[in-house]
Amino acid sequence: MSSSGTVSDAPAEAAPAESPGALRALRDRADLRNLSLLGVLAALVAVGGTTRPDEFLSIDNLQLVLTQASVIGVVTVGVTFVIISGGIDLSVGAIVALASVWATTVATQEYGLGGMLLCAVLVGLGCGLVNGVLIAYGGMVPFIATLAMLASARGLALQISDGRTQVVGVTEVLDLGLPGAYRLGIPPLVLVFAAVTALGWVLLNRTTFGRRSVAVGGNAEAARLAGIDVGRQRLLLYLLSGLCCGIAAFMLVVLTGSGQNTNGNLYELDAIAAAIIGGTLLSGGRGTITGSVLGVLVFTTITNLFALNNLQSDVQQIAKGAIIVAAVLVQHRTARGGTP
Repeated sequence: MSSSGTVSDAPAEAAPAESPGALRALRDRADLRNLSLLGVLAALVAVGGTTRPDEFLSIDNLQLVLTQASVIGVVTVGVTFVIISGGIDLSVGAIVALASVWATTVATQEYGLGGMLLCAVLVGLGCGLVNGVLIAYGGMVPFIATLAMLASARGLALQISDGRTQVVGVTEVLDLGLPGAYRLGIPPLVLVFAAVTALGWVLLNRTTFGRRSVAVGGNAEAARLAGIDVGRQRLLLYLLSGLCCGIAAFMLVVLTGSGQNTNGNLYELDAIAAAIIGGTLLSGGRGTITGSVLGVLVFTTITNLFALNNLQSDVQQIAKGAIIVAAVLVQHRTARGGTP
């Protein structure tokens, strides 16, 4: 598979090399999907600018939208890799909750910012390791394994916190969420999201790891015959997803100033939905980080518009559902050879 181009949409190492024309067609389809998402995003901005120009277009609100998109965006980067490989991770929201609670216990806070960040990352990696081992070497179906992790992590988070909100008392952590920590008007959490997105893009499009991930999702047996250790690759992918959850958990602690067992509620659905409308196939073998990030921005902007216009949350969920259905229908049409 060629690493040229702006996206990586063709299975790598899983099948005989695609012709240059086929690869170009795949890249063109991905570019068209991304342009379509940009068009949707522009339309949402236009609606916000028309209905609530003073509030929606204010610097404070734009910073808020980007900050809210950052936490779920980091989770979505990890989920995108998992789905590209043909897997699924339903436990990301629960892992975020567990990592945020564990990182905000009194004992952990005694170690300051570094200790809390390290704790959140290690908890995320630990959960990802359990998922990966069960799936890659235990033979468990990803849906079942991650569903079990969802229940277990939520339960453990509830047990650790005793159902209470754990308030952060570390000044260095709280300061990261204040305007004084902004760089050129950009919140630190947005900068972290941008860095994770950039690293994810490079990892998927410019490394052997990315090509192997696509190959495993495209055809696991062909990938194995090509010499790829499929089990190890899947383990690494769930570790990556766990790592992203740990980072997101710390970001959420900074954003809210607390750790709660209810943190990350429905993050798994939002992350999967963002990846799907961004062009990632649920069956695996194709996806882009750029598309997933645009999907996150679309959903976050919709949420913000509904809040500013005082519209009910049930209508918001219906709108999100309609977008997901439309995205899946487009995927099916593309899979049959139609134009996305």
